[in-house]
Amino acid sequence: MTLELEGITKKIGAQTHIHETNLKLERDAFNILLGATNAGKSTLIRLMAGLDRPTKGEVFFDGERVTELSPQKRNIALVHQFFINYPHLTVYENIASPLRVRKMSRTEIDQRVRDSADLLQLGPMLDRRPQELSGGQQQRTALARAIVKESRAIFLDEPLANLDYKLREELREQLPEILSQRGTVVVYATSDPTEALLIGGNTALVHEGSVAQFGRTADIYRSPANLSSARVFSDPPINLAKIHKTGSKIVLDQHDWQASGDVLALADGQYTIGIRPHHVVPTAPSPPFVRIRDRVDITELSGTSSVAHFSMGKRNWVSLAAGTHPYRVGDMHDFYLLPEKCLYFDSAGILAAVGTDHG
Repeated sequence: MTLELEGITKKIGAQTHIHETNLKLERDAFNILLGATNAGKSTLIRLMAGLDRPTKGEVFFDGERVTELSPQKRNIALVHQFFINYPHLTVYENIASPLRVRKMSRTEIDQRVRDSADLLQLGPMLDRRPQELSGGQQQRTALARAIVKESRAIFLDEPLANLDYKLREELREQLPEILSQRGTVVVYATSDPTEALLIGGNTALVHEGSVAQFGRTADIYRSPANLSSARVFSDPPINLAKIHKTGSKIVLDQHDWQASGDVLALADGQYTIGIRPHHVVPTAPSPPFVRIRDRVDITELSGTSSVAHFSMGKRNWVSLAAGTHPYRVGDMHDFYLLPEKCLYFDSAGILAAVGTDHG
């Protein structure tokens, strides 16, 4: 099974919501749409699912043109971030509802409902109603109803966004295993880069209504094709700065370091470096590193990590580190940049080189 968008655009009045997009998604792998809120992820899902018609272009399932077909005729399932279950029906009846619409036999419905419930650990809850369930159990019920249909495609539009941290962790670990090898195309929209990395599979980076890059999730994280991709795939935001390369020397303001690997082969001149916040750390790591001392402007502390926004010359940079660090707003603090983790972009914003140990 494949799902293919060919020259798809979507306009509402004079406003373009989706710029011309070509995308081919394969079955039995998670296909992630990663982008900020309002980037176009939900619009793409609506076009794939048949809830909206494209202004131009075509949608194909396994080479069959389905652009004009309704969601029912496309045989798809859709799960939103909100728990959409029928409150007057039991869990069993909620899961069975799409099969009853198809007028399947009672025996087949029962087998498929119980199989789907077992997959999502809902077996003991089949006689309960949604209001008797936790938020995670309600979302599992919605997922089971999507799975039981054995659809050609399953669309998950930020399905874990409204769950607490523990439930999100559990479900995003389980979903790839639950949905793999079911012969269906799985499309999963998220605004969380960490979630995309944990799930894996393939990722389309969606930015301002365009797919900036598509490929294996780990590959495009390590080598974003351009600055747009690098921005999408970093949370907190990636740190950017202009540098100048002369011979083997890289100069950033009053700081410098020695180029190596592919960076050494770059032509002399000006580039933009990008370095993710967890590669700018508050304690000295193993060398090589570049020490930066600047003013802390904002701090964000949690039980597991510390974020510091600091002035890097005239730029606002961010450091993300595990554990709790004693930042004080307004104080000067040492931060350590890891040169081998830098990405180098040319004047057009295209990736020109990757540090020797980027990841």
